[in-house]
Amino acid sequence: MSDTPSINAYLVTADKDGHVTAGPTTITTDQLPDQDIEIAVEWSSLNFKDTLAAAGNRRVAGDLPHVPGIDAAGTVVADGSKVLVTGYGLGAPGWGGWAERIRVPANWVCVRPEGLSARAAMQLGTAGLTAAMAVEAIALGQVEPDSGPVLVTGATGGVGLLSVALLSHLGFQVVASTGKADQHEMLKRMGAAEIIDRDEVLRDADGPLASARWAAAVDVVGGDTLSAVIRTTRPQAVVAACGLVGGVDITATVYPFLLRGVTLAGIDSAGCPGPRRTELWNRLADAWALEGLDEITQEVSLDQLDTSIALMRNGDHIGRTIVRLADDD
Repeated sequence: MSDTPSINAYLVTADKDGHVTAGPTTITTDQLPDQDIEIAVEWSSLNFKDTLAAAGNRRVAGDLPHVPGIDAAGTVVADGSKVLVTGYGLGAPGWGGWAERIRVPANWVCVRPEGLSARAAMQLGTAGLTAAMAVEAIALGQVEPDSGPVLVTGATGGVGLLSVALLSHLGFQVVASTGKADQHEMLKRMGAAEIIDRDEVLRDADGPLASARWAAAVDVVGGDTLSAVIRTTRPQAVVAACGLVGGVDITATVYPFLLRGVTLAGIDSAGCPGPRRTELWNRLADAWALEGLDEITQEVSLDQLDTSIALMRNGDHIGRTIVRLADDD
């Protein structure tokens, strides 16, 4: 009988014919990657990239078998340190956080700020870090709360909702764009001052340089939506681009950049450098700490993940889904 500990995990596998299956199972810790730090995971979360990994998408998951999960929070097995890991290669293409134990390189690990539980860290996760980076880009562009309205597209997703909440928390007038009419009240409770239909963003963007409306924007959609946002921003605006569900191509001219001084800031939370990542997590635990996150959070176990994955794949997922692996600290 093996003395190697068994752990619960969500495993994606493929048979010899390439048929992919995915779901909760039991693995042993000797199957984990040979890396520097072993972490007992308490909470993880669900992100769009995880749905691709769970479907066996090799561009995301790499080789199968694979454990998805680009977020994880828990404690270091060796010394009990409270830590979190988001991005880098966690869950894409390396094995991820949907397991009771993970092993990762030391430079992926971020010390969890004092007072930030593993559960609260995963309510934010990659989505929260992405939103924080977008808001930081807007601030670095010297856009201030009195500069004018700030647009957030795709506002009912994780990054969108957290961007709405964070911008509102910092005093900005937030206009939330969504195609989900039944979520307007929730967006208002999270801080949106105004809500517009996603089609309105496109309708207002005729021509290479349209009527100037937004002092800044967080675009979670990409494609034609991002093209429209760039054309409708005010002089010296900052557009933080952090999504591609609407497409990877944009159509634009140089006019917004040369005649209005618009800045297009790309947000890469997976590759955010360690010191900057630590600073942003400290802000999210302190000056940028958000209230009301329980309202936009759904908790699931590994056994319940498939339902949430299907909702996200179909575009019906709202807010944040966090995955319980163990009791919180």
